[in-house]
Amino acid sequence: MVKHTYTPVTAAVGVENVLRLLEGRWKLVILFHLFGGQVRRYSDLEKLIPTISQKMLAQQLRQLEGDGIVLRHVYPQVPPKVEYRLSAWGQALCPALDALLTWAEQREHLSAPAQDAADVG
Repeated sequence: MVKHTYTPVTAAVGVENVLRLLEGRWKLVILFHLFGGQVRRYSDLEKLIPTISQKMLAQQLRQLEGDGIVLRHVYPQVPPKVEYRLSAWGQALCPALDALLTWAEQREHLSAPAQDAADVG
């Protein structure tokens, strides 16, 4: 794999492209339910994310599939059975999202001194 050398401009463009892939209120929630090799039926995802509408779930899954993050398997049976899982590329996103969670957990500890410094000034 070739490691890119980024400039501030190319890094900003790269981040913008990544965020475009993950934008949408529900995409990250869907991904978390598929991490670790989980295979989920559409109805399973509906139950796991009760506040998402069917239309939005279908739309977000289609976008994730179109971007190569999620794989969709349709079984030739009646009624249709459809399963979703992460592609290898989608699964590779897990450590990055774990790092984001770790970063978010630091907010309480790291923002207090910054607030104290702001109060002094």
